[in-house]
Amino acid sequence: MKLRDLLHFSLRTITSYPARSFLIMLAMALGVAAVIILTALGDGARQYVVNEFSSIGTNLIIVLPGRAETAGSFPGAVMGQTPRDLTLEDAHWVGRLPQVRRYAPLNVGVAELSATGKLREVTLMGTTAEIFPIRHMKLAQGRFLSHSGENSAQIVLGAKIAQEFFPDGNALGQRVRLGDRRFLVTGIMAVQGESMGFNSDELVIIPIQHAQTLLNTTSLFRLLIETRHHNEIENAKEAIHQALIRRHDGEDDVTVIAHDAVLATFDRILRALTLGVAGIAVISLAVAGILVMNVMLVSVSQRTAEIGLLKAIGTPASAIRHIFMAEAVWLSVTGAFAGFVLGQAGSWLLRLAYPLLPAWPPLWANFAGIAVAVLAGVLAGLLPAIRAAKLDPVMALSKR
Repeated sequence: MKLRDLLHFSLRTITSYPARSFLIMLAMALGVAAVIILTALGDGARQYVVNEFSSIGTNLIIVLPGRAETAGSFPGAVMGQTPRDLTLEDAHWVGRLPQVRRYAPLNVGVAELSATGKLREVTLMGTTAEIFPIRHMKLAQGRFLSHSGENSAQIVLGAKIAQEFFPDGNALGQRVRLGDRRFLVTGIMAVQGESMGFNSDELVIIPIQHAQTLLNTTSLFRLLIETRHHNEIENAKEAIHQALIRRHDGEDDVTVIAHDAVLATFDRILRALTLGVAGIAVISLAVAGILVMNVMLVSVSQRTAEIGLLKAIGTPASAIRHIFMAEAVWLSVTGAFAGFVLGQAGSWLLRLAYPLLPAWPPLWANFAGIAVAVLAGVLAGLLPAIRAAKLDPVMALSKR
């Protein structure tokens, strides 16, 4: 039997059973679509995290108070002592290291902001002027805390806060009350949205000394450090770590992490997550393949008379195998490409619903979904094809 005749005959057989063929192709399509959509979601999450971290620079080192290890303790713990706080003096000491270009101590808390007869709770960040270049933040109006005015009661308002309290746009130069203290508005931040867990549009920034007084603390929440060169990060980490150990009387009670290390960790985790959800989706393709095999085995039983007639007129067993294999290929290939279209549409809807999430399916997922679907269909059609080819023509015709 020629290839053209084989494909035409098998296609006509498939269209003769529209409901059965549709259900098989739907199972294949949903499996392929699941692979594409889930990998798009996982890879989109990975790209989102990478972009978020990249937005705050590549030469960044973060210092946190306390040890990151979950086991062990420092020697003073047995005497009931606690690790030293990370202080402003520590930050100033680190800032003198030759590898450090700039640094910004941070304190974060919540306080009530009141002005123009309005009152609401806001997130405040206490820091210095260096936070803007380190975090790549921008001002829409006014100025940020100058070095000469770091101890003055200045405040910078997020874009949404400024619009809410001063809808006429005249926020600069106004006096506001934050907690129990009064501040002069010297700047308005540009609209930036959420980044690294902070919504800059709903944030207010004040000098670090005022934040510590307002929050009644002397310990820093974080210390952000920008190195002079990217290739100095590891040396800078070690220098910062050793400097803080010396300042803390030999106690290793701080955690120094590089931005690149955090980014690489998240990247590995999310890549593994993407592969995991893709694997779950591939299982659905295997289930679809089993469905193809089951339905085609039933089809062999239903078409014994047809198979017997073909063998009676001299059709070789190999041709019958090819007919059933061609039917499996038609079903799996059509279902795979339908799933590809559904997967692309689903990914597009994800990007439409969540514009910040770059939910583009990886190229490998597109090819892998289609390839696995076709392979599953072909393998599933192999057993029914062999069974059909082995039928005895006399016995098959007798069941007609």
